[in-house]
Amino acid sequence: MSGTMKAAPGIHLVGEGKSSFQQNLVSMGTILRKEVTRFLRIWMQTLLPSVITMTLYFVIFGTIVGSRISDMGGFSYISFIAPGIIMMAIITNSFSNVASSFFGMKFQRSIEEILVSPTPVWAIILGFVLGGVARGLLIAVLVSIVALFFTHIVVAHVFYVVVFAVLTALVFSLAGLVNAIFARKFDDVSIIPTFVLTPLTYLGGVFYSVSLLPEPWYSISLFNPILYMVNGFRYGFIGVTDVNIFVGLGFLIICCVGLWGWCYYLLRKGTCLRQ
Repeated sequence: MSGTMKAAPGIHLVGEGKSSFQQNLVSMGTILRKEVTRFLRIWMQTLLPSVITMTLYFVIFGTIVGSRISDMGGFSYISFIAPGIIMMAIITNSFSNVASSFFGMKFQRSIEEILVSPTPVWAIILGFVLGGVARGLLIAVLVSIVALFFTHIVVAHVFYVVVFAVLTALVFSLAGLVNAIFARKFDDVSIIPTFVLTPLTYLGGVFYSVSLLPEPWYSISLFNPILYMVNGFRYGFIGVTDVNIFVGLGFLIICCVGLWGWCYYLLRKGTCLRQ
């Protein structure tokens, strides 16, 4: 009798006919599907609050305050701030989705099951990060629909809108993963959004043009990375920017590569994950 195990006619062994790369893609897709299903299932906690918050920004800053401002860069005030509000929603949701989801699995010790499985590190990172990107872009669409009730949106350069939206969502999804890896309690997950992202976003030219700032505040603002993301995204909509958009593109690409390498290193080493 041969010692080689053979499948019965009509029955295929698990993984038979699939390459290792295909199996890894299935693993990555499973994590991504779980992430998307999670935030869609609890949409009243993940999607609705952001839509309501951004709607209030449009009402307060766009309608009430904006009615007292003649124009900004040759455009109505609400048309000027709309891209920044959408970008703010992308940043917040991309970061929080990955940070909260990964830390939740880490807290429940279920992340260890993924780490000891044959799933490669790159597939784990992609699964979680693409889930954050999906939520960020979905929120961007929802907030854009809300914006249509307050202003007429015209897209001047579709390429820059898509590129800046996707790259920004990638950067903050990766940053959220780094935050979740180092976090030791739930309070640690909210530290970065509260004390770093929120101040940088409000000072990143979302509600004003940095060209109006006097020195030294104008020069200081140029060191704010979110300023370049907001302006690059705004350029895609109305064709106006306060800074060089190619500097922003280069910065986003460098951040994506750097944060990816950092996440890969941390997961491979098991930093703050293996007890």
